[in-house]
Amino acid sequence: MWPDRRIQELFGIALPIVQAPMAGAHDAALAISAARAGALGSLPCAMLSPQQAREQVAQYRAATDAPLNLNFFCHRPAAADPARDAAWRERLRPYYLEFGLDPDAAATAAARAPFDADWCALVEELRPQVVSFHFGLPAPALLARVRASGARAIASATSVAEAVWLERQGCDAVIAQGNEAGGHRGVFLKGALLNGARSESGLSESASLDGEDVSTQAGLFALLPRIADAVTVPVIAAGGIFDGRGIAAAFALGAAAVQVGTAYLFCPEATVSPLHRRALAAGEGDDTALTNVFSGRPARGIVNRTMRELGPLSPLAPAFPGAGAALAPLRARAEAAGDDGFMPLWSGQARRAHALGAFELTRELARQAQDLLARA
Repeated sequence: MWPDRRIQELFGIALPIVQAPMAGAHDAALAISAARAGALGSLPCAMLSPQQAREQVAQYRAATDAPLNLNFFCHRPAAADPARDAAWRERLRPYYLEFGLDPDAAATAAARAPFDADWCALVEELRPQVVSFHFGLPAPALLARVRASGARAIASATSVAEAVWLERQGCDAVIAQGNEAGGHRGVFLKGALLNGARSESGLSESASLDGEDVSTQAGLFALLPRIADAVTVPVIAAGGIFDGRGIAAAFALGAAAVQVGTAYLFCPEATVSPLHRRALAAGEGDDTALTNVFSGRPARGIVNRTMRELGPLSPLAPAFPGAGAALAPLRARAEAAGDDGFMPLWSGQARRAHALGAFELTRELARQAQDLLARA
C-alpha cells in the first residue's frame, strides 16, 4: 500500500512514520506506544544524563523489541558573553520585580548537552537501530563510530544545501524540516552558505557549522520535492503533518516517510504540563511564531506574553541554550500561579485536539493515509 518502502526497510519498521523526538515533552512511554503501533519510536537525549538515557532505553526494550531511535543535538557550545548575558538580565528586570524575584540572583544554565565522545560511547553500548541529529552532525570521527555501531544515521535539513551536505557526510536518510514544524529549527548552515554553488565549493567535509538564519526557510511542501530531487537517500518529511492527508501529500512530493511531532503532544503519554496542553487545545496552529527568547535558537511555539513583549526574535537573547537560564525563575513563579506567559509552548502550525493514545493515533494516521493513497 505504501508507494515507497525504503524507510521501512532501512529501519525495520512496519509503518513509514517516525515519532518525533521532542526533548522535555515525552519519555519512553510515548515512544513505546508509537513503536508498538509500527512507527519508529524515538527518545530525545538532549536534556538527559547518560544514566537517564540508559534507564529510558531499558524501559523501552523491556516493553518492546521494536527498533529505537536516539536523538541528539549537535550545536556548538556558545562562548561566554558576559555583556550579552547582562543585557538580557537587565531586559528581564521589570518582570523579576513584578513577580517579587531578585533580578540579581544567579541563574542556573540550561542543560542541553551536544553529542560528544561520551554520548558516542553510550550509543556503542546501547546500540540503537537509528541515531538522529539536530543542528547538523557531530565530528566525522564520531559519526563514523555511530555508523560502525550498526546504527542508521539521520539528521534534519532545512534547505537543499543542508540536505546535500548531510548525504555527503554519510547520512542514511535526511529529514526535510519545513518552516511549519514545531520546536527548534534544525538549521545549521549560515545564511551566506545557503546558495548551492557556494556551499559545494566552500565547505570542507569536516566543517563545524552553525547558524540561525530562518528568514528564507521554506515550508515543507516547497522544500520537500527539491530535497527529494537533490539527494539519493530516502527523505523523511517533517512539519505541519497532522493527519493522513499530510502523509499522502508528502509521499506525492517525494517523501519515503513522515516525522510527526505536535500530534503526539495531545496523547496522554506526553509529559507536557497541563498549561501546555491547555494552550495546544485552544487553537489549530495559526497562533504560533518562530522565537529565540526561550533558548537562544529559533523555535516555533504558541505566542504568549514572553514572545509578544520580548520578541518573538530578540537580538538580546543569549546564544543557545543560554537564554532560558534567566527566564527559568520567571517561568517557575508564573507556572505556579497557573500562568503560561513565560514558558515555551512548542507547537507546529497544524494541530487539532484529540484524545487518542500514541498507539491509536499512529494506527489512525496510517489508516487515513492508506485510504487516500489507495484512491490515487
